Amino acid sequence: MYGAILGDMIGAPFEFDMGDKTKDFPLFCERSQFTDDTVMTIAVAEVLINEEAGKTPEEIKHALADSMRSWGKKYPNAGYGARFIGWIFDDNAGPYNSFGNGSAMRVSSAGWLYDSLEQTRRMARLTAEVTHNHPEGIKGAEATASAIFLARTGASKEEIKSYIVKEFGYDLSRTIDQIRPGYHHVESCQETVPEAITAFLEGTDFEDVIRTAVSLGGDCDTLTCIAGSIAEAFYPVPEAMVEECRKRLPAEMLKVLDQFK
Repeated sequence: MYGAILGDMIGAPFEFDMGDKTKDFPLFCERSQFTDDTVMTIAVAEVLINEEAGKTPEEIKHALADSMRSWGKKYPNAGYGARFIGWIFDDNAGPYNSFGNGSAMRVSSAGWLYDSLEQTRRMARLTAEVTHNHPEGIKGAEATASAIFLARTGASKEEIKSYIVKEFGYDLSRTIDQIRPGYHHVESCQETVPEAITAFLEGTDFEDVIRTAVSLGGDCDTLTCIAGSIAEAFYPVPEAMVEECRKRLPAEMLKVLDQFK
């Protein structure tokens, strides 16, 4: 999950179109801190790595909701959207038909934990449906987890691109240079996930994927979180970046991260 968390941290200072749409920037600064993307990535992973065989989909979703609320309440100021923070503090609230990009930014662990693409997609769907049960919210989570699964199991970038276009209908025909000028802050899956996947497809190594994603601007922490989560499955993550990531995480998050690893 380092890819997702590093993407979140490195993208965070440039959220809300605060950057200069360039790949030339310091990777880490005082504002390179985790946000809600990391909190929810940890919350989902904690459930999936401890999932007991035989649990029903509803039982898994109930466990996910409990974990997401528990972690959200520990870190209430991490930058959640208004509807999501309301969901966190309303224990009786159900899914609210969201197609926001939150379903895709928290799903990375599902891309690593299962032996088949079918199971990966099934679990990604469950992680989304807890809140983001709109078809676009589910699609964003499934597409991200699928790209991670394919990347870690040896698929080429062309094979990953072909699968995502065929299965999910995302437009991956535009280049980063074509996307960048008109791209803006938007928090929907349908205007974040394709751009994040494109950043991964064009990047030449892990760091370059991160820099490419940040250069797009927009909802930079989440966009780069998604791109980084895929990049980690395809490229080695530099150890120096892992060390910087760990320095910025509390012990209870490191415990889940180490258990996952």
